[in-house]
Amino acid sequence: MADAAAVDEKAPVKAASPVFPVKLLIIVGLLALVVGTGSAILAVKLLGGGSKGGETAEEHGRDAPAKAESEPQSGEKPAQVSKPGVMFDLDPFIVNLADQPEIRYLKIVVKLEVESELVAADLSARVPQVRDTVLVLLSSKDVNSVRTPQGKFQLRDEITQRVNGLLSKPGIRAAYFTDFVVQ
Repeated sequence: MADAAAVDEKAPVKAASPVFPVKLLIIVGLLALVVGTGSAILAVKLLGGGSKGGETAEEHGRDAPAKAESEPQSGEKPAQVSKPGVMFDLDPFIVNLADQPEIRYLKIVVKLEVESELVAADLSARVPQVRDTVLVLLSSKDVNSVRTPQGKFQLRDEITQRVNGLLSKPGIRAAYFTDFVVQ
């Protein structure tokens, strides 16, 4: 019986292993979350979010040469600024893309910037040829080639080149997309 009493006495004397209080763990976790979020926001603003400042510097960089070019030096002729061209609207295009076996559609509205009214008149006389050329080009594309920004730039260039090829004298400055939907 003495042994049983000794065992009972030792049980309360035994120290429990150190356990962190739950409140302390929650506080430390929340503090780490706040510090991490603050650090991430600071890093984005300093490293990646400086686009506003970068654009402002670029704009100032672009403005300075533009002002220098617009103010003729003594004995120089004033620089000529190219004026925007005449805009020629084409009806919307809806085509099947060349994806297989899926059927994908492309709806696109194109506006052409032409050099003069004479080129616009020439285009007006050739609208069926222009539409055919653009339709053939668009239906030869697949979804992967038109979804990326590079693909869109390439498509604009190809439209400009093909339409210029139809004219007696190339007069298309650029093609612009005012509506572009891939489904």
